[in-house]
Amino acid sequence: MNIADFNYDLPPELIAQTPIEPRDSSRLLVVHRVGGALEHRGFREIGAYLRAGDLLVANQSRVLPARLRGVKAETGGHAELLLLSVRSDLGPTCWEALVRPGRRLREGQRLIFGDGALTAEIEARTPSGGRFVRLMAADGDLPGTLARLGHMPLPPYIHQPLADAERYQTIYARQPGSAAAPTAGLHFTPALLAALEAQGIGVAFVTLHIGLDTFRPIAEDDLTTHAMHSEEIELDAATAGRIHATRAAGGRIIAVGTTAVRVLESAAAIAADASPGEGGVAPSVVVPFRGRTSLFIMPGHTFRAVDAMITNFHLPRSTLVVLVSAFAGRELVLRAYAEAVAQRYRFYSFGDAMLIL
Repeated sequence: MNIADFNYDLPPELIAQTPIEPRDSSRLLVVHRVGGALEHRGFREIGAYLRAGDLLVANQSRVLPARLRGVKAETGGHAELLLLSVRSDLGPTCWEALVRPGRRLREGQRLIFGDGALTAEIEARTPSGGRFVRLMAADGDLPGTLARLGHMPLPPYIHQPLADAERYQTIYARQPGSAAAPTAGLHFTPALLAALEAQGIGVAFVTLHIGLDTFRPIAEDDLTTHAMHSEEIELDAATAGRIHATRAAGGRIIAVGTTAVRVLESAAAIAADASPGEGGVAPSVVVPFRGRTSLFIMPGHTFRAVDAMITNFHLPRSTLVVLVSAFAGRELVLRAYAEAVAQRYRFYSFGDAMLIL
């Protein structure tokens, strides 16, 4: 499989620069995998395609104000960090980050932010060219210091400043740790979620802290040689139980976004390797898991946990458009994207949505 097969043409003016208000007034392209039909609706009409007993599974990760501007301790020269993810496997204050100027920031160097309120020491270079850094807050309150000193890391294709930083968070974001928003969830409002729950549709949450691959295109021509950057995920026992009960009752698991898909499919792969329980009881669809995943979903992947997907329109030649193509088929996805361009849908983080059934 060649990455060129996942390219498409997008007029630059279709890249959404600001969020639409209210959130659920965005457009929705409904894609039917069986038959290939495409329907144009509004996002707030999504309940027409869901049914009682279905379960929405969304990523509750919260975007960190992760862009930090400071100086080098030795020279006073400008330095910048973009925190990608906490590396709890390396220690509670260790983070993976992109740095600027990249070539000049070496192991052992110290960076100072907020006149000494926050210090970062560069510990090592990552395989992808970033850095592992150790963060130290002068008052001992690292989360509070990051919230005070950091800036929201909007994607590079958004050129207009954001008036309200909360508009780049989902309404259910509560676990800080991402370098970018799980954008499929940006369309939900409290009223829409309440209406869906009143319709008998459940809502459950997982966590994936979005990291480096959001900012990194696929460099290799051959997809099978692409190494996915690992990200921290969690699916707790309560959510695993709800997923298993939903499937057992004939309901569908509907992933809200590609990050939720990766959590679900990672946990499903672990479950598939487990043996049946006592008495011949079949294993759960997923199992509880907390750790890291580097799962790269490409065509040929067997989906075990996801029955339908809500997603935004993604960058060409990206791991995300490859994932969506694995779920719905490359030809159908590219036809849907071409239809979205022809109908002047809004693309990327602040753009419109797709529901793939």
